[in-house]
Amino acid sequence: MFSTASTAPQTGSRPGGRSARVRAAVHQAVKELIADEAGEPVTIPAIATRAGVHATTVYRRWGTVGDLIADVTTSRFSGDIVVPDTGSLRGDLERYAYDLAKDLCDPDTLALVRATIGAGGQGAAVCGGERRRQLEAILERDRARGNPPPSLERTTDAVLAPLYYRAVFTTEPLTPEWTQTLVSHLLPD
Repeated sequence: MFSTASTAPQTGSRPGGRSARVRAAVHQAVKELIADEAGEPVTIPAIATRAGVHATTVYRRWGTVGDLIADVTTSRFSGDIVVPDTGSLRGDLERYAYDLAKDLCDPDTLALVRATIGAGGQGAAVCGGERRRQLEAILERDRARGNPPPSLERTTDAVLAPLYYRAVFTTEPLTPEWTQTLVSHLLPD
C-alpha cells in the first residue's frame, strides 16, 4: 500500500501565511487608531477588534502597546527614505533634509512618530538609529570622495534634531527653505 500523506519536511511559519496576514492587519489597525485623533484610545483590545483578531493573539505576539508600536515603527521607518547621491555633501544633505521634512509633514507619519515617542521603548531608538545610519552613509560617501565631512554627531544635531523637534513639538512649518538653512548652518560657505 502506498500512503498519500506528504513526506515533505515541515517548516516553521510560512512567508505570506497567516502570521504575515495577522501582522499586516494588526499594523494597519495601529496606524488607523493612531491617525484617528478623535477616536478610541490605542489599546490592545481596540487594536485586536479593528484588526479582526483575538486580543490574546496580539498580547502573545507583542506583549504591550509599546512593543507593538515599536514593531510598527520599525516596519515603517526602516529604509523608507532613500539616501540621495547628488555628487556633493551639501546637495545630499539638502535633499535628505527635504525628503525627511516632506515625510514628517504627512499627518499619518507624524502621528506615528508622536505615538512612538509617547510609547517609549525601542520604537524611538529604531527610528533614530535608522536615520543615523542614513546620515552615516551620506557622510561616508563624502569621505570616499576625499573630503573631511562633519561628524555624525554634529550632523545629527544640526539636521535631524531640529527637523524632529519642529515636526513633533511645534506648529512651525518644515519648508524647503528652512531645511536648506539647517544644512547651511552645518556647512557654511
